Amino acid sequence: MSPSGDASPSRLPGRPPPRRLPPMGRVLLAKPRGYCAGVDRAVVTVEKALELYGSPVYVRKQIVHNLHVVKTLEAKGAIFVDETDEVPHGATVVFSAHGVAPTVHEEAAVRELRTIDATCPLVTKVHSEARRFAREDYDILLIGHEGHEEVVGTTGQAPDRIHLVDGPEDAAGVKVRDPERVAFLSQTTLSVDETMTTVDALRERFPHLQGPPSDDICYATQNRQVAVKEIAGAVDLVIVVGSRNSSNSVRLVEVALDAGAPAAYLVDDSTEVDLSWFDGVETVGVTSGASVPEELVTGVMAWLAERGFTDVEEVTSADEHLLFALPPELRREMRTRERAAG
Repeated sequence: MSPSGDASPSRLPGRPPPRRLPPMGRVLLAKPRGYCAGVDRAVVTVEKALELYGSPVYVRKQIVHNLHVVKTLEAKGAIFVDETDEVPHGATVVFSAHGVAPTVHEEAAVRELRTIDATCPLVTKVHSEARRFAREDYDILLIGHEGHEEVVGTTGQAPDRIHLVDGPEDAAGVKVRDPERVAFLSQTTLSVDETMTTVDALRERFPHLQGPPSDDICYATQNRQVAVKEIAGAVDLVIVVGSRNSSNSVRLVEVALDAGAPAAYLVDDSTEVDLSWFDGVETVGVTSGASVPEELVTGVMAWLAERGFTDVEEVTSADEHLLFALPPELRREMRTRERAAG
């Protein structure tokens, strides 16, 4: 079984629960974990759109990268599509938290769609930086993973100026027009350490490299990575709850291993936890990605408790209190209806 998390379910439906592990085990539960402000805003946006406009509400791409969130919203009446041209003319569409290119807004306008933009404000910040650097005639080195929806959306802000750099090994091959007018931006869900390694490699080639006025890696990504680092050296195994297409969840597995965890696995929920991982394990670390509802962590904790891991300690590395307002399109509609009702 690979530590990257390609797990098999621990048992098939209908079989008796596996044996209890002796003796009482310990769990270090990382905090913060789970939903960040941007994810919470995006999920509530779809729920509020369904409440205001009724079903169906279309969502371009997964609103956030979590299988259970998507299925829950589908059950409430959301319809997920890959592209705008799949949305019926004049319907309501929500753009995901990962952001979209300006061309997507243009396509929606042609189809006369009612659009609600749930792009995380921290991603919107990166978009603004990309447009600013492009206006100032910089070549922009975007650190990120090819094909990720956030990277696609950011590249679309200045497609003639942005060059993707997928890790430090890509730094040597970057070609720019003027080595003295180069700037970097990054995908918000990357590993902080890996991103800085890439920035260092780029700076060796481009000593005049400019950066954004503040770090692009989102606060929630950083906090969850710090939290998993704090527990990684004190456990025999780390379980990260999150979907495999969630960049920040995948990074948590990598960070845990780099920080000294002997093993780390990514699971969507408790059905994917494998008993074979626990031979000789006395202490387990548990955390979750920024798009994971807490009920999925609770399910994993219950799985562990049933097998003797009942000594639980929550390890707090930061307190999060940030909240983002709902998209302005929704807030305007809510105010209009409140006035009409009043």
